[in-house]
Parts: sequence; structure tokens; C-alpha cells
Amino acid sequence: MIRSTIFLLFAFLVWQPVFTQTKAIVLTNPSFEGVPTDGTLFGVLPAGWYDCGFSGETVPDIHPQVGGGAFRVKKPPYHGNTYLGMVVRENDTWEMVTQRLAMAPLDGGKCYEFSMYLSKSELYVSPSRVDEQKVVNYTKPAKLRIWGGSEYCNRDELLAESDLINNTEWRKYNFRFEPKRTHTHLVFEAFYQTPTLMPYNGNILLDNCSAIVPVPCDEPPVVVGVTTPPATLGPGSATRNPHVINKLPKQPAKQKILKALDRRTLRKGQVIRIDQLFFHADSPELVDSSYLVLNEMRDFLKENSDVVIEIGGHTNSNPEDDYCDRLSTARAKAVVDYLVGKGIPQEQLTFKGYGKRRPIAPNNTVAGRKKNQRVEIKVLDFSS
Repeated sequence: MIRSTIFLLFAFLVWQPVFTQTKAIVLTNPSFEGVPTDGTLFGVLPAGWYDCGFSGETVPDIHPQVGGGAFRVKKPPYHGNTYLGMVVRENDTWEMVTQRLAMAPLDGGKCYEFSMYLSKSELYVSPSRVDEQKVVNYTKPAKLRIWGGSEYCNRDELLAESDLINNTEWRKYNFRFEPKRTHTHLVFEAFYQTPTLMPYNGNILLDNCSAIVPVPCDEPPVVVGVTTPPATLGPGSATRNPHVINKLPKQPAKQKILKALDRRTLRKGQVIRIDQLFFHADSPELVDSSYLVLNEMRDFLKENSDVVIEIGGHTNSNPEDDYCDRLSTARAKAVVDYLVGKGIPQEQLTFKGYGKRRPIAPNNTVAGRKKNQRVEIKVLDFSS
């Protein structure tokens, strides 16, 4: 009897963690219930959610206010009484919310599925952040990006992202997470169209998040449904929308990005801008979509081992000189570190941060500042 009791206790202690790790993770306030924003209650978010936005900008908004309120957003909720609205802005800022996963973390090396309802409002009226004398409509489609992290607002790993949300009715979007690392927090981020990123005014609406459910990693993904959703939806509506899977985007068929990186025409001293190379804001951390062009560079340098290049980092004119020098150097070094890690010899590569000393466009426009904030290849020599 004693041996049986000890064995059962041992089995319980051994298998309990396995059991608990297979439970679904329920978010706090998954339907974003709160007091609707009326244009004056800036700083109020649904309970359980915290702002990760930019300094000096207002937080995401709770909708709908009676009659649409200050923003004229009056779409009925899909679930409950309210939902969350997030915007991207033409001044190169965007909105994010975060929360701690109170029930359990997302474990690295495991797979999960998750869904929520997304839409776009036909009207989202607010002052322009470029010219505050103007009132503009934030109606261009944005996408949702979901990040995992170890603290509030940490964006350590991009777990999934949607396509651009252009539907103006509620649709259910399913996501599959395959985190490489363990994460205790989630960040929901409204973001621009990529990979060619130009800031604009847009919006995305979020409602009715599901639990995050562990699934076998070898389970095939659900096939995308391409049916038309119901025309009218509101509180208490049944889950009748199409089943849409949005994992991290698959890389497109191979198509050369750096067309100027051609050995037949390459010459010493030539400078080539690296298109489709992106970093997280104020950081040398590469965005996942950048690896396509970085791998193209790796392949070229492997095939042309005599080509010696410099990676040069550049910023726009907004920050102080010292900050610009440090950030541009760190970003150039991040590119070199990636290439070296992929087998390119160190002697083929060097890096330099130029800060804001070499603009190629005026810094008084958003488009000009985006052009100036760049990374370039400079051909230094042919060693053979």
C-alpha cells in the first residue's frame, strides 16, 4: 500500500507539469470590454490591457460610442458591448497594446492556435499628426502583428501577422504560433503595409479573442476558407465566419531584390541601397521580413568571394548626432553579424555608421526621412 501510494505521488509530480502545459491560455478581458472613448477620455484602455504606444501619442480607443463619437466609429461589436480600435499614423507612429499571460506562458518549441475577429471602420476621423490644423480620415487598411516577449511591451519574437485588414465586416482570423522561445507577454500591434513601408493613416478593429490552445506541431493547418461572411453581425451573433489561417507570411517565389548587385556591372566604389531591409523602431534588431534580402546578399557574397564590401548605416535628422551615430553603426554591424553567422568570411565585410551626415532627400517630409534612414552596400575592392 505504501509503495503504491509513493508510486502514485511520484507519477502525479512527474506528469502534472505536462498536464498543465496542455491547458488553453485564456486572455484577460479578451473582448476588450470597457468604457467607450468619447474623444476626451484619452488614456483609458480596456481592463487588463496596457498601452505600448509612442510618447506624445494617444492610446488605442474603445468603441463604439453612441452615434460614433468623436471618431465616428459606430460599427456594432461582434461580441459583448465594446471592441478596440488601433491606428497607424502618417508621422511614422502606430498603436500597440500588451498584457501578461496570467495563466501560463507560451512555451518555446511548442505550437498553439488562436483566433480573433478583425475589421476596418469605414470612418475613423481624427486630427492629422503631420498638420494638426487638419482633420483626416484614418481609413487605409492596416495589418495586425502579434509579438511574444518577456516583459510588458517587449517585442522579442514576431509570432504571426495578418494580411491587410480591408474587410469592413467582422471576420474571424485564425493564427498558429510556433514560438522559438518562451514568452510570458503578448503584444498586439497595428502596422503598415509591408515590405515597402511608407507611413499612412489607417485603422484596424479587434474583438472577441479566443483562448490560445496548444496543438500538435505536426498537425496540418486549417485550409483557408474563401466564403463570404454574413452581411450583418452584432452582439450575440454566432460564429459563422470563414476560417482563415494567417501564419507568418511565406516567402515569395525567388525574385531578385537587389538588381544592382550584379557581378557583370559591379564596379569599385559603387553604392547600392539595400531595399526591403527593416529594423524595429529605435533598435538594431532586424525585422523578420528582412531575411529575404539578407540571404540574397549572402548568396551573392558566397558566389563572389573576391568582392569586399562595406555595410553603411544612415539615419534621418531628427535625433541628436551621438544617437544617430550609435544607431546607424549598430544597424550596419547587425547586418555584418548576420552575414558572418551565415558563413561569409569577416575579411569580405566591414561596417560603418554615418549617422545623419549623408542625407539623400530632404528631412522635412516623412517620405524624405524614410529615404535617409537606410543601409547601403559600398563595393570596396575585388581581392582577386
